[in-house]
Amino acid sequence: MTKRILETADVTKDYETRTVVTRALDHISFRVESGEFTALAGPSGSGKTTLLNLLGTLDTPTEGQVKIDGIDVSACSERERSELRLRRLGFIFQAYNLVPVLTAAENVEFVLMLQGVSSAERRTRARTVLGDLGLGDLVDTRPTEMSGGQQQRVAVARAIAAEPEIVLADEPTANLDSATAESLLDLMVRMNHERGVTFLFSTHDPRVMKRARRIVQLVDGRIAEDELRDP
Repeated sequence: MTKRILETADVTKDYETRTVVTRALDHISFRVESGEFTALAGPSGSGKTTLLNLLGTLDTPTEGQVKIDGIDVSACSERERSELRLRRLGFIFQAYNLVPVLTAAENVEFVLMLQGVSSAERRTRARTVLGDLGLGDLVDTRPTEMSGGQQQRVAVARAIAAEPEIVLADEPTANLDSATAESLLDLMVRMNHERGVTFLFSTHDPRVMKRARRIVQLVDGRIAEDELRDP
């Protein structure tokens, strides 16, 4: 039985300067259910990253509601939103956002530490996930000593080790060569199938869209198409 994880209801997002109002999202209603492997697609400026940031509570809408597990995020305090991010959401950023002075294992353990997981459990979970992603021999290596593909795998490990309900990934293949991107997508598909991890990507990469089982096309801040594919 599927569970609705994220939902927007008539969401609009405006960015204002002193003289201009730019509408990035225009009355978006959208939901993501457990087990999905979904791509938010569209050209630059279509609103996909803005929508991902709203769903991840990294930004707030000008109008409308964003809900996580039925909880209206706009009614939450900043502390409550931080707790939702920590407990229920995982993030994979285009720029990796790893802490350079920490090893791969320490980067993965960092979120677990914030969650209050014991040191022994953190260590076990970090090394297990890194091993599953083919990084077992790099657990004590710092990001500056890794390739871009290896750093992105560490970012994936950090996101899923915390066992979130959904992983939000902003252009995760943008800085990777074709072989590395395909390998990373293989891993995320496997995580989706074997661990039941729900993934939502913002992307304009055809490689990601080829793997997605649902593609939501954004054009000028509106949903132009919502296509479901066979598993």
